[in-house]
Amino acid sequence: MENVTVGYILSGLLLGVAFGFVLQRGRYCMNTAFRDVIFVNDLTLFRGYILALIISIVGSNILQDMGYITMWPQPFAPFANILGGYIFGLGMVLAGGCGSGIWYRVGEGQFASVVAVIGFALGITSTSNGILNPLYTLLRSYNIQIAGSSTTTLWQIFGDGMTAKWVVIVVLTILAALFILKGKPFSFGKQKGFYWSVSGLLIGIMAIIFFWASEFWGSGFARGLNFTTPTGELLLTLVTGNAQSAFAKMQNLGPFKITWASLNIIGVPVGAYISARILKEFAWKVPPANELLTVFGGSFMMGFGAKLGGGCNIGQALTGVSTLAIGSIIASIFIILGNWTIVYFKFIKPMRD
Repeated sequence: MENVTVGYILSGLLLGVAFGFVLQRGRYCMNTAFRDVIFVNDLTLFRGYILALIISIVGSNILQDMGYITMWPQPFAPFANILGGYIFGLGMVLAGGCGSGIWYRVGEGQFASVVAVIGFALGITSTSNGILNPLYTLLRSYNIQIAGSSTTTLWQIFGDGMTAKWVVIVVLTILAALFILKGKPFSFGKQKGFYWSVSGLLIGIMAIIFFWASEFWGSGFARGLNFTTPTGELLLTLVTGNAQSAFAKMQNLGPFKITWASLNIIGVPVGAYISARILKEFAWKVPPANELLTVFGGSFMMGFGAKLGGGCNIGQALTGVSTLAIGSIIASIFIILGNWTIVYFKFIKPMRD
């Protein structure tokens, strides 16, 4: 195991800071993006997500085909992907934010997000290293093979080779463009933060950068943007001194064994804090105790669901889907369905009653 270098630390922290800045400046949280689709019939932030996703799909696959990175599609573990994704979707509504949303809102001074981050981290580590691990292991053990592989991608269903791959990507890009253009992405409104299309563009570009940077500095493969496993690694580092990563390359930092991705996580609230200070939006906000209990329970569900499902809104719905893995696509669909379930019962149904 190597000793940490200055480049390793600075690249991890600064990219995290940049991502946190973009998230806060764009007020971007996928919990809100998914929720608004059925709650207020507003597709604005969802279009931002689709824009970021299609940019990431195209850019990361170009990098892979040019030999700069190697992406590893996740296996299709149906029980884990479906149940984990759905539980994560349920939890993020109760927690008041997605995996990335709770982290950047810490930088805005929201105490509920501090509690959510703690619950998220405990849910992850309880699943990966604690009492919930037997259930996790059982559900992750069953994989389905499609087209002769458990890590089948969407394009491999239609054929094996670059032609099939890029035909699928081009079709997805055209469909995404038709959807995005309906939102008038070039009609910038007057607002303090980034317009939705600017946020989507920057998040997509950063997703591509993280694919390359995570392979170059972080783990020897294109781990990309993610919040689930790095959050667990950060907690384990703080508690045990060892990130205990099974696949990411760890470095020695004094008595600690850290991962590059855990440095990203530390940087996110710092970047959000810088943005919030510039916009004069930083303020400590402490909600009632009963709300904090709901937040903690929801975020613990998020941690369990994200670890079981193979990732959170970023790790699966952005990074995972960029590989076009069937398992990531299924998990992301059920994240959205879980979100919509709680939104309906918590907000829509009471209004109708």
